Amino acid sequence: MTVDYVKKDKIAYITLNRPEARNALDPDTLEQLGKTWMDFRDDASVLVAIITGVGNSFCAGADLGTLIPRITASPEGLPGLIKGEMAQIFQSALLRHFDIWKPIVAAVNGYCIAGGLEMLLGMDIRIASENAFFAIQEPRWGLFPAGGSTVRLPRQVPFCKAMEILLTGEKIDANEAYRMGLVNYVVPQAELMPTAEKFARRIADNGPLAVSAIKKSAIECLSMPLPKAYEHEIELATPVFKSEDAIEGPLAFMQKRKPDFKGK
Repeated sequence: MTVDYVKKDKIAYITLNRPEARNALDPDTLEQLGKTWMDFRDDASVLVAIITGVGNSFCAGADLGTLIPRITASPEGLPGLIKGEMAQIFQSALLRHFDIWKPIVAAVNGYCIAGGLEMLLGMDIRIASENAFFAIQEPRWGLFPAGGSTVRLPRQVPFCKAMEILLTGEKIDANEAYRMGLVNYVVPQAELMPTAEKFARRIADNGPLAVSAIKKSAIECLSMPLPKAYEHEIELATPVFKSEDAIEGPLAFMQKRKPDFKGK
């Protein structure tokens, strides 16, 4: 298996384990990762995920020797290769056009390149080690970054910096990624997973209905005019306020104890 998947104390740990290829996504790894994200989405016992990579890479993107040739050899190109169930698996693997309202924390060690960066853009909190590098290198090899980066990157960092990354294919280091707001924090390698776990644990302790609705509102309202966005926010907030968790939370606060949320 090239994707390790462990569930512990409401946290899902997802680790890309193909270090000999910098955790590049070959067809098998892509399929495993897609199914892993689907399981995480559907399993009520886990509330937040941490994803990282084995070795000196987070993910180097699509495997140029196996996955890309299958795409270019298809008469219909990318749409011809990913049909039916595989289409959904491909979308979920890169967190592209895939609804998942549980938070995802990225622990970025080393190279986060091409599809690795595209996948990162679908994650919520991003911690980078000091040795991390980021790039969209598809244009250097005559390819199109079809994992969502041309859509998401200009929405997440200043437009001119997004275009610099998309058009040049040049790497940026962790500190530059932090300066432009691509990652939340840069930490020493030894502190990478502890920092990611700190955030994941804090999120997992919160009310799961509230967390899910907050993520959904933040993402869906981005594409709406302000009046519609405010209406949608209330639509998502209303069932949270009507939940048992919304009674338990304030009660726990008054009783000076930790809330016992049930997700109901």
